[in-house]
Amino acid sequence: MRHQFWVAFKSLLTKEVNRFARIWVQTLVPPAITMTLYFIIFGSLIGSRIGEMGGFTYMEYIVPGLIMMSVITNSYSNVASSFFSAKLQHNIEELLVAPVPSYVIIAGYVGGGVLRGLAVGFIVSVVSLLFVDLNIAHLGVIIATVIMTSIVFALGGLINAVYAKTFDDISIIPTFVLTPLTYLGGVFYSLSLLPEFWQGVSKLNPIVYMVNAFRYGFLGVSDVGIGTSFAVLGVFITALYGFVYYLISRGIGLRS
Repeated sequence: MRHQFWVAFKSLLTKEVNRFARIWVQTLVPPAITMTLYFIIFGSLIGSRIGEMGGFTYMEYIVPGLIMMSVITNSYSNVASSFFSAKLQHNIEELLVAPVPSYVIIAGYVGGGVLRGLAVGFIVSVVSLLFVDLNIAHLGVIIATVIMTSIVFALGGLINAVYAKTFDDISIIPTFVLTPLTYLGGVFYSLSLLPEFWQGVSKLNPIVYMVNAFRYGFLGVSDVGIGTSFAVLGVFITALYGFVYYLISRGIGLRS
């Protein structure tokens, strides 16, 4: 990346980080409170009745999934809201006419989404220590999975923002697609508990691979192959990036 492009990327990334850091009470605290309620209700209250799952206490089993759920939600929402705001205020047009390549614009916004997702994931992980001792079986898998997953959903949020016409449009995908897929992604249960047919159906959900790879990093257990999980992540990153690059380089949904 040439010097001027690096300056552009750094400026975009700094703007994105300042954006969510400035209003940290709205961007970083609510996910921690929400996950604390999950820990109390599903872990402490319901978990004590469920017993073990996959050879671990129920709380230990669901914590990686809950952390990943917060990362997914915040990576997506940060980019979707930020990019759409820039588009609505016609700020994005200044970037389009500036000598800044599309990949730099994408990297700046996606980088901001990834950093917010990682920040929230870290905060939720710290909160979880109040309820359970976190085991780390494979640190490299944890780091790789959380970064790749953040990139996937940051790119998804960017696509949503490109096509959105109103602020209501950026809430449709999270409400009707992202939330159901996340809850059905093995966060609260093992796929082995499902009938064989529904196990097969569940494996069509990409979030299953992300949650299980992340859980494998902590507990060393997974319902799907780790190699398959990383392959799915790689395919989604490549496909979504290619699509986003096409949209932004052509100015689709961006030029008035």
